[in-house]
Amino acid sequence: MKALVLQRPGEASIETVPEPVATDGGILLKVRMVGLCGSDLNSFRGRNPLVTFPRIPGHEVSATVVQGDRGDSGLSVGVDVAILPYTNCGECASCRRGRTNACQFNQTLGVQRDGALTEFIVMPREKLYPARLTPKELCLVEPLTVGFHAASRGRITAQDTVAILGCGGVGLGAVAASSSRGARTICIDLDDEKLELARAAGGAYTINSLRESLHDRLLELTEGRGPDVVVEAIGTPPTFRAAVEEVSFTGRVVYIGYAKELVSYETRLFVQKELDVLGSRNAQPEDFQAVIRLLEERKFPVEQAVSLIVPLQEAPRVLHSWSENPSRFKKIMVCLD
Repeated sequence: MKALVLQRPGEASIETVPEPVATDGGILLKVRMVGLCGSDLNSFRGRNPLVTFPRIPGHEVSATVVQGDRGDSGLSVGVDVAILPYTNCGECASCRRGRTNACQFNQTLGVQRDGALTEFIVMPREKLYPARLTPKELCLVEPLTVGFHAASRGRITAQDTVAILGCGGVGLGAVAASSSRGARTICIDLDDEKLELARAAGGAYTINSLRESLHDRLLELTEGRGPDVVVEAIGTPPTFRAAVEEVSFTGRVVYIGYAKELVSYETRLFVQKELDVLGSRNAQPEDFQAVIRLLEERKFPVEQAVSLIVPLQEAPRVLHSWSENPSRFKKIMVCLD
């Protein structure tokens, strides 16, 4: 079968690889479409320290069951599914606490192990989520779940005002999740197009921090108190610091982004404000179920969120174009039908 293979940093090609065989209760799937995210771009560029080469990328997956589970009518032949792309060991501290999303020994499709940019894959049944969604919608499930998990970590409620730093794919999930919980959501970015999309996803207010004072505008929108919750979905030292500086006293800060360098803080604010500072990694099954409900109810701007769909043969070229000019694209998807 055909697959997209990252051969080395900056080099991708379409190769022929062996077809998988379903064993030990695995479900054979025909891959329909795969979304690309920032981690895939970092992998292509050689900037993802978790990736070794060669590697097949792809963890945002729409697939159809072609060899089903006879004992499970929900996964019969022809059923369309989204995929939970993480593994968990069942033995580490996180797994023992039921927080398998943060497994110490997690391996994500397309990162620590070969991913889904192939014609067929085999997955355990417990990692599959049947849904009556289009391939495009199914590809959005996993990236949106990351933001939904962050909303859960931040204990966001309808009484909260939430500021979300970064309105890329993950930030959009946090916007949609916060809005679905009834919170008043403030969306922050440097890109007006992303901010427009964030409004369509449920954002109440937008701030372009390139043109406006983030601090002054947040105080204006929160009657001088600051947001109850700040979700950081970018991963830079300035935004890591801004989350702590701008959040209200006794507020919650949720970090999704990975800063690529050390971050220095005024640690007095952690204590003086008595903050809850939380990390958020991957997603739990309930996040997948919540996102599927959101998409089935047509409450997310799917068409606006996807900027380009290309066939598998064009994927290497698109990766090069994306790497050279990342701001040109919102969400790229690769069609394997």
